[in-house]
Formats: sequence, C-alpha cells, structure tokens
Amino acid sequence: MDSVGRSWLLLTGFVLFYIIYLIFGALVFSSIERPVEDKMREEVEALKHEFLNQSCVNAASLERFLLEVLTANKYGVSVLKNSSAASNWDMASSMFFANTLVTTVGYGHTTPLSDTGKAFSILYALIGVPFTMLVLTACVQRITHPLVLVPVGLLQRCGVQPRLATIVHFVLLLVLVVLCFFLMPAAIFSSIEPSWSFLDGIYFCFISLCTIGLGDFVPGTQPRQKYRSLYQLSVMVYLFVGLMMMFLLLRTIHIMADLHGLTTFLQLPRCEHSDRDEDRNPIVEDRPEAQTPPLLTEKEASKPLKPGSQPSYNTIGTG
Repeated sequence: MDSVGRSWLLLTGFVLFYIIYLIFGALVFSSIERPVEDKMREEVEALKHEFLNQSCVNAASLERFLLEVLTANKYGVSVLKNSSAASNWDMASSMFFANTLVTTVGYGHTTPLSDTGKAFSILYALIGVPFTMLVLTACVQRITHPLVLVPVGLLQRCGVQPRLATIVHFVLLLVLVVLCFFLMPAAIFSSIEPSWSFLDGIYFCFISLCTIGLGDFVPGTQPRQKYRSLYQLSVMVYLFVGLMMMFLLLRTIHIMADLHGLTTFLQLPRCEHSDRDEDRNPIVEDRPEAQTPPLLTEKEASKPLKPGSQPSYNTIGTG
C-alpha cells in the first residue's frame, strides 16, 4: 500500500475512533447523570405539589419555591408539564453533550449534575479536545488538495495570474461556505424550530461554528420534538463538517498570506503545504543537465529568503 492509501486508512481510523469515543462518553454520561436528573425531577414535582397544596402562600415559601425551580431549570429540569417528557441525558442527548464538550462549542444548556459527572467531564475533555483538533486538522490536510490547490491550479492554467487566482478562489470558497453552512442550515433550523427566525438560525450557525457557544439557542430542546435523536445526531455531523470547513478557510487565508508576502512581512510562520503529486516525484531527477547545486558561501547562506522563494500557490500547474 502506498503512502497516500496509508494516510487515508489512518484518517479513517481516526474518524472511527472519534465516533467510538463519543459513544463511550455518551454511555458514561447517561449512566452517571440520568439517575441524578430523575431524582431532581421527582424533587421538583414534589415541591410543586407541596406549593400548590398550601392554603396560604407567604413570601418565604414563594421565594423558596422559585429558588428551587430556577436551580432545577439551570440544569435542564423544568416544572412545566409539557417539558417533563424528554430527558437531557438519554443516549442521543448525552452524545450531543459529549460532542459539544470535545469541540469546545459548549452551549451550557446541559451541564453535569453530579460531582462524578463533573470529574469525568474534565478527564473526557482533557483527552477529547486535543484529539478532536487532531482529527479536524488531518481532515483539512486531506481536503486542502482537492478544494484549494487543484482549483487554483485550474485558474492559473486558464491564464489567471497566481495572486489573482488565489483571491478569486478564496471568494468562491467563502461564498460556498456561507451558502452551504450558514444560509441553508439557517433556513432548515428556522423551519424545524418554531421559535427561531431565519436570523436566529444564522446567528446560531455563526456562534456554533466559531465555537463561541453562548447557549441562548440550542437545537433539539423543544418539548415533544419529533425525531429528536435523529435531529441531534444530524446537528453533530453539521458541527463537525462545519468546523472542518472553517479550519479550511483559515488555512486558505494563511496560504494566501504566504503568497502575498504578508506572513514574511509580519515574521509569522509559513503555512506548510505541498501538492500530493510532488511526493511521488523522484528526489534526484534522471536528466543529463541535472547538476549538483554549488554550495553557498557563509554570507549567502545568512541572507533571508525572499517571500516567493518557498513553494506556494504560484508553483501549481507550472513545469
């Protein structure tokens, strides 16, 4: 198996392990937190009946009732009759929480109730966050060639100058990301969530894909929502792919800054990228005119490299 096949096989293994890790976290969180949630729900219901059976309600009892209700509502347990059916720690909801935990989105709508759950969240995120970043980075490296280098190479073959080609490609990629990961999902969210407007959907997409995660809009929290588990799993896939595309945009900006000399001007590290076809070229070309390059003198070796002296967009499609 060649190196390209091994890299794709390794990436597939990473993604499968990531899914298994989410399932493992969902099982642990559900087993730890669901009994605590059920107990809290029973206590809130008992407090509600006790409050309703009082013949005379004073200020102290009202404040105690409101305090308990607000505390329970903070953890996703509501006293409303139509909100008590769905659990925040079933398998799908626990997996959704694990996904928001390792992607650092963290809406905050569902949080661990027990000390055991809080301790496990620390250990789970300690491993899951860097591993998620590793998987996202590996995915972006694999899609950089077909979505960035190849399109720019095609533009250059059509006669577009290298720098202009990078700008045109970035604008097209940005329009594609905005359309597919902001506007279209916002329309879907606004149609599924009754209380969301189209602007609310765009706001949720932006807050989520920027990993801000304020938690004022969380999908799948409506009472008695149809296909809630499938809906939450779909949002998980959207978050992962959307974060991957946001990483790709940042990588594209970095590569474009390399070509325009911005990283050299600001003394920032260059974005290391290469065409996959270059990896298959022989190190030493079998040409009669190939000669060993002369050694540089100490004075020449100490000179800084020019911005265009390293491989970048302008090397695509040349030769």
